[in-house]
Amino acid sequence: MSLNRSYKHSTLVNTLVIAGVAIAVLWLDQFTKHLVVTSFLPGESRFVIPHFLKWTYERNVHGAFGLFGSSSVLLVGMAIVVLVLFWFSFRDAAARSRTVRIAFGMIVGGAIGNILDRVHYGYVIDFIDFYRIWPNIFNIADSCITVGVGLLLLSSLVTRRHR
Repeated sequence: MSLNRSYKHSTLVNTLVIAGVAIAVLWLDQFTKHLVVTSFLPGESRFVIPHFLKWTYERNVHGAFGLFGSSSVLLVGMAIVVLVLFWFSFRDAAARSRTVRIAFGMIVGGAIGNILDRVHYGYVIDFIDFYRIWPNIFNIADSCITVGVGLLLLSSLVTRRHR
């Protein structure tokens, strides 16, 4: 296999990893939100683990952690800008690191899941409620974005340490 062909093959594989993770996250996010919307009334809660975890159906019109206002157009635009900035910041690292590819796939899938909610409903469906230890209700997309960003930060620290 020529060097150019090998590069194209590895680029395709890297892109497929990002896309595969993003699709899996998006599917899981949308599936769980569908279950909540069809099984709960807005504001309804049910215990999953007593005194620790509830599913609480919340319609979140605000951005992350209740910040950034409630304009769906502004919030969708900000999400797209952040995705583009992340891509330009981490694309070289993604070419070298499976962890970074997985992390970026998690961020992309989660962002698309929340963008779809905003476009379709005008709000994001949240339902994971660790009411005793965390003040905000969130969803699978939010979780994947948070874990993805954490993996990117850890990967950056490990890379810097090994230089």
